[in-house]
Amino acid sequence: MGRLDGKVAVITGATSGIGLRTAEMFVAEGAKIVIAGRRASEGEQLAKRLGTACVFRRTDVTIEEDIRALIGQTVDTFGRIDCLFNNAGGPAQTGGIENLDAARFDTAIATLLRSVMLGMKHAAPHMRRQGSGSIINNGSIAGRLAGYSSSLVYGAAKAAVIHLTKCVAMELGEANIRVNSISPGIIATGIFGKALGLSVEAAEKTPEIMREVTKTAQPIPRAGLPEDIAHAAVFLASDESGFINGHDLVIDGAITGGRNWTAQQQGYVAMRKAFGEIPE
Repeated sequence: MGRLDGKVAVITGATSGIGLRTAEMFVAEGAKIVIAGRRASEGEQLAKRLGTACVFRRTDVTIEEDIRALIGQTVDTFGRIDCLFNNAGGPAQTGGIENLDAARFDTAIATLLRSVMLGMKHAAPHMRRQGSGSIINNGSIAGRLAGYSSSLVYGAAKAAVIHLTKCVAMELGEANIRVNSISPGIIATGIFGKALGLSVEAAEKTPEIMREVTKTAQPIPRAGLPEDIAHAAVFLASDESGFINGHDLVIDGAITGGRNWTAQQQGYVAMRKAFGEIPE
């Protein structure tokens, strides 16, 4: 018996990384899912691999009619929608405030924030009629603390996602619809390669490099993985989290917890040496 037996979910940005792993896990836990993404070939291949419990719909999450059609197809196909995982995203322009391009800023906000609003807008009426639902929005530690993204636009957009989540949770909670966010830390996916300007194909080959580069960035001595976020999404989609609403679940190995113990101790030793011999 799966934790999501009988549930129907929509997962955006499901053709790679966190979305792909979440799709696999939702199906393994018994859910029927509709996965969305812009890359039709990858989406169709994933749907075929996951079987009859999975349907792919090509979707641009910045276009409202695409979102409306995505949610509508889900209800038409499976009769309901129990969970929406607003996972789709992407990198934003890097650099300081003085060099930001307004058009690129608007594009990033449309992808990272407006899409979340649209997903909730079109899922909510169906969930109200059912009297239940769980919406999960993908935030980021970059939305909680400055300096955790190479893009200040990305950080600002994710901060807005986290707060929008809380605002909508206060409204929809009264209809027994839970709205929460997940804020990943450094997760080994292709998004970092994309942020540095690599092609999609090249960026999707970088997660193994990211695993090695980031394994000591946080106290937990390994890189964050897509399944770390997927496990949390399963929990928030399931009835196990039935009294959790308006919460931002940080999954970062404690990178935002403070200064790593070893680095702090090394600094302490260096200070003692700088001061000369000090009795213990």
